[in-house]
This record gives sequence, structure tokens and C-alpha cells, in this order.
Amino acid sequence: MLDKALPTLMLRDVHLEDRPRERLIRQGAESLSNQELLAILLRTGTKEESVLVLANRVLTVFERLHHLKHATIEEMVAIKGIGEVKAIQLLAAIELGRRLAQKQNDEKFTIRSPQDAAAYLMPDMTSLNQEHFVVLFLNIKNQIIHRQTIFLGSLNASIVHPREIFREAVKRSAASIICAHNHPSGVPTPSAEDIDVTKRIEEAGYIMGIELIDHVIIGDHQFISLKEKGYF
Repeated sequence: MLDKALPTLMLRDVHLEDRPRERLIRQGAESLSNQELLAILLRTGTKEESVLVLANRVLTVFERLHHLKHATIEEMVAIKGIGEVKAIQLLAAIELGRRLAQKQNDEKFTIRSPQDAAAYLMPDMTSLNQEHFVVLFLNIKNQIIHRQTIFLGSLNASIVHPREIFREAVKRSAASIICAHNHPSGVPTPSAEDIDVTKRIEEAGYIMGIELIDHVIIGDHQFISLKEKGYF
């Protein structure tokens, strides 16, 4: 965080060697603070404030760095000093980082239990404000070969059709799948609709020869496995 005296400090007043770009070149990106990394992405401040002050405001608005993962362009441009171009730059960088992290996880993650599935999904899904229905596609070793969000919104049997899931499963040559969705309320207790959808997917998987291993419901840092609870 910035010192109280810094809002009046412009980047030109910072010694050249202490500026974020120069520090990154000399010491590497890992040596920079969150504020400095954001400042590099923003590139410039405003007439009244330095880019470091602007970066600090972004961090203040979103309170925690991981909240930026779910930022919208509307939320970004609402911050004083952030126009559409800067908002787009930040959102693009955030999405690229998310995809890189996800790809890294996908390449090495093996599902051996409901706890494994929850551990893999919870960091992304526990704080979502809208329901996301996600499917993990696994090979014969139970390693994740693909992850896809099938739809957004409240779970409904007429919307979550098994054909959308198994079309992708066949395309990916998946041996089995794990379904998951989040409850924005934070309470992972399954609804009647959750159970009905799960049974339909299980039946379709039986016909297709692609097993539904589990359906995990993610709440606020907690989860429920419908398989463990005996719902299918």
C-alpha cells in the first residue's frame, strides 16, 4: 500500500532505478509488488496522479488481489482514472494469467476422490456470484484432459442437456466425466433439480459408455459430493 504522502507524488519524482519497469529489468518480475505490476500494465497515470497511485486505487477498490479475477469492464471504468483502454488491458492480462494457471493445473491434476475434484475447482468457483455448471473430462487414468463451463445460470433440466456434455466428451475421447456447479448462497446442499439433472446425466453416460464419476456442488469453501451422499 502507498504511504499517505504518496498521492501527491508523480512517477517522474521517483528515482529512475526505483520505477517499476526499471526494477523489473534489474531484479525480475517476481521482485515487484502487486501495485508495481499493476502500474506497469496501466502504463500511465493521470494529470493529477502517478500510475502508482492509480494502481493503488485499483487494489483498494477490489480489496484483495484475487477479487480482480471476477472484475467486469464496467467495474473497472468506474474507478477514477481508469478508461476503457486501461480496463481492457487489465482484463486481458488477468484472463491470460488465469488461463496459464489453469493449463498448468490441467496438465498434472489427477482426480482420485471428491476431495481432489473440490480442491481443483474451489479456488475458481467458491466466490462466483452466478451459478456455473462445469464439466471435467478425464482420461482412463483419471487425469483431467479438458475443463469446460457448459452454461451459466440456475440449474434446470431443460437447459443442462446431456447431449451438450457428451458431445464434448466424445470429441475429447474422455473415459469419464465429473460435473460440478456452485451455489452462490454459499450453502452446497443439493436441490431436487440438482439431483434430477445428475440422474439424467448418469443415465446418458451409461448409454454412451462414459461414466459420470461424481457431481460436486461448491459452496463457500465447502462442498458436497452427490456420489458420496448416495444420490446416484
